[in-house]
Amino acid sequence: MAEIVSIEDLKNKIEFLRSTKLDLKVVATNGCFDILHIGHIRSLQKAKSLGNILVVGLNSDASVKKLKGKDRPINNEKDRAEILAALSCIDYVSIFNEDTAEKFLEILKPNIYVKGGEYSVDILPEAKVVKKYGGEIFLVPMLPDLSTTKIIEKLT
Repeated sequence: MAEIVSIEDLKNKIEFLRSTKLDLKVVATNGCFDILHIGHIRSLQKAKSLGNILVVGLNSDASVKKLKGKDRPINNEKDRAEILAALSCIDYVSIFNEDTAEKFLEILKPNIYVKGGEYSVDILPEAKVVKKYGGEIFLVPMLPDLSTTKIIEKLT
């Protein structure tokens, strides 16, 4: 099971791991992960395959509400973090309060940053940060017609 840690603790753990393993490749991704679906799972598995350590930045309840609307999240941040931590492909989960993962990435400086194919590097807010410290960006193709929003629409 992955560890759920603060960003500062995560920074210290990653720095320690980097100091002990020269070829360590840290991969990071982020999102709301409100209702976990197969698109999330495949994206997370692909992200893990790109490196040694997979770190997931999880939007806090407050940031999800701001990004997705007053009726979201469906599941609270503690539950969402625990669900993600149960996945074998994830090593660390850290909750952040900002709308984007820019600060999260500035602190951790992962070798590879992974996002879904609904983004392009041109519109990805975090791209400037990743490019600034010399990281790579990898976009995972999305599964058509699959999203938490569409799942919620089916339920209502």
